[in-house]
Amino acid sequence: MSNPSSKGTALITGSSSGIGAIYADRFARRGYDLILVARDTSRLESLAARLAKETGRKVDILAADLNAKADLLKVEERLKTDATITALINNAGVGATKPLIDSDVDQLDAMIQLNVTALTRLTRAAAPGFVARGNGVIINISSIVAVAPELLNGTYGGTKAYVVSFTQSLNHEIGGKGVQVQAVLPGATRTEFWSRAGVPVEHLPQEIVMSAEEMVDAALAGFDQRELITIPSLPDAGVWETYDTARKNLGPYLSRTEAASRYKLATV
Repeated sequence: MSNPSSKGTALITGSSSGIGAIYADRFARRGYDLILVARDTSRLESLAARLAKETGRKVDILAADLNAKADLLKVEERLKTDATITALINNAGVGATKPLIDSDVDQLDAMIQLNVTALTRLTRAAAPGFVARGNGVIINISSIVAVAPELLNGTYGGTKAYVVSFTQSLNHEIGGKGVQVQAVLPGATRTEFWSRAGVPVEHLPQEIVMSAEEMVDAALAGFDQRELITIPSLPDAGVWETYDTARKNLGPYLSRTEAASRYKLATV
């Protein structure tokens, strides 16, 4: 059972290091018990022991490779059946930096499975219980390449654009039912992500790289302000609002009985 003063349990994927580990620390200090999900059991055990000692929270680990169907189903089942879970942080993900034509298609497929399929299935597992109980948090980690796809591998950018669209739609569906939803779009962040994606973070211009602690704390400040979309490095929220308003202004023109006149051949 959760500690009596607990806000419930936060299940955090990709939580053995980097952004996920910082989220685990911050949620524990906010009064949540934890379920830490990642592949590296030894790292999970070390982090769980430290956080339990430092915060007094209950910290469970669930070793799982979300690209392995049996492991993914194991995490889904925990989300469906554990009524103490009140927060899901979909942080697990991988990136790619090579152009499409230079990429390994099987690695791209695995990236899609993790960044899109696993995130979708875990959210689908958690959301009904959150709605039924009228209480829940879903945070999805996207990337600034969701809105700047030219910067990195297009498949990676596409998976992160999916996360933004998925979060916006999810908020439309359940945001009024006691569930707070947020998508976080980090820029370059100092984690192991970059070396795994093929470009060590040391090779990036250091003036664009944010620490994981700074990123997560900014994202949680956005969460506390009830932002749906948080870009931690964006100084003026109005810039995003203008972008999003322009998107919404397309609405009346997206589906009509006739093609726009500019697409019709001039009559002779």
